[in-house]
Amino acid sequence: MASPSSQFLFSLLCLALLSLPHIVSSIGINYGQVANNLPPPKNVIPLLKSVGATKVKLYDADPQALRAFSGSGFELTVALGNEYLAQMTDPNKAQAWVKENVQAYLPNTKIVAIVVGNEVLTSNQSALTAALFPAMQGIHGALVDCGLNKQIFVTTAHSLAILDVSYPPSATSFRRDLLSSLTPILDFHVKTGSPILINAYPFFAYEENPKHVSLDFVLFQPNQGFTDPGSNFHYDNMLFAQVDAVYHALDAVGISYKKVPIVVSETGWPSNGDPQEVGATCDNARKYNGNLIKMMMSKKMRTPIRPECDLTIFVFALFNENMKPGPTSERNYGLFKPDGTPVYSLGIKTSSTHSSGSSNSTGGSGSSSGGNTGGSSGGGGIYPPVTDNPSPDYMSISSAGGKGRFVECVFFFFLLCIIKLRL
Repeated sequence: MASPSSQFLFSLLCLALLSLPHIVSSIGINYGQVANNLPPPKNVIPLLKSVGATKVKLYDADPQALRAFSGSGFELTVALGNEYLAQMTDPNKAQAWVKENVQAYLPNTKIVAIVVGNEVLTSNQSALTAALFPAMQGIHGALVDCGLNKQIFVTTAHSLAILDVSYPPSATSFRRDLLSSLTPILDFHVKTGSPILINAYPFFAYEENPKHVSLDFVLFQPNQGFTDPGSNFHYDNMLFAQVDAVYHALDAVGISYKKVPIVVSETGWPSNGDPQEVGATCDNARKYNGNLIKMMMSKKMRTPIRPECDLTIFVFALFNENMKPGPTSERNYGLFKPDGTPVYSLGIKTSSTHSSGSSNSTGGSGSSSGGNTGGSSGGGGIYPPVTDNPSPDYMSISSAGGKGRFVECVFFFFLLCIIKLRL
């Protein structure tokens, strides 16, 4: 007969096996509101849950939205628009902004980050560029004064146009004309532990050169991919190659920046566009966002150059926004229509459902021009034709965490068998 201690150990091991963590990534969604027909913020929470989102990025600090997310459990990123940067160089104004737009909603609304400005360095506006870093310092200083700097980080978002070349990833570097403005920001990231944010859109690369860019490669579809001749890393999707291009650029600037993490603050695909916007179709958007979200739901997102770093990704955007300027695509990046119905089915299942009762989610994200509503000016995304390549599938590299969990499961299984035999 088994001793009480053996039975207790057996129970503990069973509990440990059942409670092993799932290897999944957090899903982030950009919630823009450049429209006159959207539902109130309190009604968007079920939609976010229906696509498995746990993180939400706003493009302002909308009081109604911040109140709506109180007690919801979502991690919120708020933003300070380009138009406010000059004011935030004044410490008093920065502190007033933090107290009114952040501290007032804590702790019930879980604000974890503040994005100061969007794609400022590639805006070709010298006054904005000059104000960006001081504004970041001002907001961070205000957080320190309020005792919030340990729970909320400060950063800014860049387009891939900060790179001078993007192919292959191992040959990339930051534009020399931007280094004087970018280096202090990178030093800030090192000092505060905050990530660099990148808006990455493989759609732009395909749109600009559809004859030489594999559609399967940009849509996360099965393809032969390519091997970077400089690093020998294999890539089977463009998004990961774009992220690693930025990692290589960081490494090229200096060894001290190797630990700066990257967050993909925007990525996606339009479901509709003008005739000249090649690839802007509902089917392509469904594949891009559907495959991306499924990947995030099934494992951690890790790129070849940083296999130890989990990649956080925010899909743009929650809704089609009918008042966004620019080409037709700008108004058609949403996962949902304004009435809350999916733009298209992604075929994913979650434990939560939206108001119509369906557990299928929709996808879409995109670029937006102007204002503080998200978007990317593109750049840094053109790759040569994908050729036959016998290299192993890149995803086997990025799923190292999954292999770790498998080893843990096997280890616990054999322990259980041994104990059972002794019982």
